[in-house]
Amino acid sequence: MEPRRHVELHQMNEYDLMHFEALGLEARHLEEETAEAQRRKELPEGLRHFMTPETVQDFLKAHPKAVLPAIITTKTHSVLPDSYLDGDKKSIVTRSAGYDHLEHLAARANIVSLREYCVNAVAQTAMKFIYAAAGELNHYTKNTATFERNKSRAFMEFDWNRIVTVFGVGKIGRRICELAEANGLCVQGVDLRRELLNEQYEGKVRFVSKEEAVGTSDIMVNAMNLTRNQSSPFCNVGYFSREYLSRAKSGLIFVNVSRGEIAPESVLWEQYSEGRIRGIGLDVFSDEAVLAKALQGGVTEGADLGADQGAAVTMIEKSLDRSANIYVQPHQAFNSDRAAKTKAAETIKHLIAWYGSGGQRFPEQLPYYSQIY
Repeated sequence: MEPRRHVELHQMNEYDLMHFEALGLEARHLEEETAEAQRRKELPEGLRHFMTPETVQDFLKAHPKAVLPAIITTKTHSVLPDSYLDGDKKSIVTRSAGYDHLEHLAARANIVSLREYCVNAVAQTAMKFIYAAAGELNHYTKNTATFERNKSRAFMEFDWNRIVTVFGVGKIGRRICELAEANGLCVQGVDLRRELLNEQYEGKVRFVSKEEAVGTSDIMVNAMNLTRNQSSPFCNVGYFSREYLSRAKSGLIFVNVSRGEIAPESVLWEQYSEGRIRGIGLDVFSDEAVLAKALQGGVTEGADLGADQGAAVTMIEKSLDRSANIYVQPHQAFNSDRAAKTKAAETIKHLIAWYGSGGQRFPEQLPYYSQIY
């Protein structure tokens, strides 16, 4: 069944549920999962749902008279108008693992994110970057052109004396710990929720402080959810600062599969250039919309780019020409062959739970960790 994406304007106020930024395989799976839930009588049989690849703002610009329903699903590029949040409390499913784009609305709406769908995909991406950086993949690949063997650098071999620290040991972070340990590394974690997680994980993850981690880590992996709220104890914009990373062991490998704003590119590039960081793996970047525009030729380099975006462009260029031990991809760690179906299934589970509550709230919603403090 093809997803319904185009309808007449007069029908726009007739939907119980709207999915935004839904396209391709994900849209097809959303239709399939909805039909299956209706067959099981877990969703209303007459549920009127609408799907569009557009963001909320683009859709409303094209259809200014449209009225959004009490519950919608979006991804990270949608911006909700204040007028939608007025009146009765609305409910929003963000179809992503991160939720920093909506956390500021937690007091005004019921908000839930997808916390399961890409756990293994992102964890495997972290390991891919670790292996590439530790193995000096660019260096060895480039040397193959001349079959240079005499001057090849030694790569980092994994054993129990190599310590990998995972920052943010939620579901994705926990899976990274498992994979790293299975690959012969000594694993430790940093997380403000260490007491809660220590109980949840039955003591299977060794937690250390942020200060202990910087002096002991051979590899750092950022898997924290981005929290921009400065009043939150979880606020972590600029967490991996120049001051912090300057105290790291020489030869550090740094991997980021979370959000770019947590680890500024200008700091990473500086530390790499100075030799303190040996290798970098980045799936994410700060202010990705600006970065994408710059890479596509829409921004004049040096004139319009900030320090972080300028450093990001430099690192991407050096990764692509294999002149540095840096590995990049465009925020695609979640994009495994299994994740699209799992994403749709988890979205529908949230909708089932919402309808089960009489449309009042999700069983577990933002702020997820407020009960800890």
